[in-house]
Amino acid sequence: MTGELRVRSAGSSASARDTGRTTDRGDDVTRAANRASEAARPSAAPANTASGPADTFGFQVTFFRSATGLAAASPSRFAARQLVFAHAALSDLAGRRLRHDQRIARAGFGVASAAEADTALVLDGWRLSREAAAPVGHYRTQLQSDLAGFAFDFTVTPTQPVLLQGNAGWSRKGGRAEQASFYYSEPQLAVAGRLRVDGRTLDVDGRAWLDHEWSDSLLEAGAVGWDWIGMNLDDGSALTAFRIRDAQGGTRWAGGSFRRAGGSVQDFASGDVRFEPVRRWTSAATRATYPVEWTVDTPAGRFAVKALLDDQELDSRSSTGSVYWEGLSDLLDASGRRVGRGYLEMTGYAAPLAL
Repeated sequence: MTGELRVRSAGSSASARDTGRTTDRGDDVTRAANRASEAARPSAAPANTASGPADTFGFQVTFFRSATGLAAASPSRFAARQLVFAHAALSDLAGRRLRHDQRIARAGFGVASAAEADTALVLDGWRLSREAAAPVGHYRTQLQSDLAGFAFDFTVTPTQPVLLQGNAGWSRKGGRAEQASFYYSEPQLAVAGRLRVDGRTLDVDGRAWLDHEWSDSLLEAGAVGWDWIGMNLDDGSALTAFRIRDAQGGTRWAGGSFRRAGGSVQDFASGDVRFEPVRRWTSAATRATYPVEWTVDTPAGRFAVKALLDDQELDSRSSTGSVYWEGLSDLLDASGRRVGRGYLEMTGYAAPLAL
């Protein structure tokens, strides 16, 4: 899940009783989410409006589950059949820095779990779950990172139906039939809750995007990573575009979709999408170079994608073993007018991605 947060009101510095842990605000958070849901509807979202850096954050929370292929027949509770990973990040535009943390554990013992019947993810105190409460089912995500100096407790409410990517949720990632994934998105989610940064408590709301994707095989031989965007447009539309990239920067496969505010969906074929880098940034930490501005051509139009902060690189080598870039970015139309905001993800620039 990724999204943009806007500060509604800022609390004072933490007191002796305010330990920095997220709190359960129950019905207050749910009511705030319902208000944010109404505010996120297209009629209430004027085009070309942008929050300033002082009151805007980007956030990411991502859970991964991976079968180890080991100990399938073992009766031991200690057998590591499933591993659960999680990454969390906060793009602090005013402070011009990315805060991030990561977790990894074997499933079991109340430390880590990933339900198969519904969204219910837990890893060492970090949580993402779907709560089917009336009148609208919503998600709840809670986490605290002492290392990175932030914590949050958000209620995230759908304002639109689920978006099935590809062919009814079957998204091709290469020329062979097995190079595909089951993939759906939930764009234009309404966020409301509380963010804590370095002891300051902030009431926030905003818009988010949730992707759920799973596969046995994804990248073909010769592919090193991908470039992806998920953009919430100000008029209520949603744009997805991606490409699978080789070591020379060429495109092995591409795809995506555009859902208009009215609900009609246009699926993109591989030849319909083109990513062209415009400006690059080099990480001082890893020396990897990433395009942080792009031109993206799609059947829905030509767009510019511009990172709101160059350094949104995540070093997750202590969990998933990879280094990648994922961060809050603006979407502009062909005339240069800002029409949306969302997340850009780039993998395989520091080293080829192994999947």
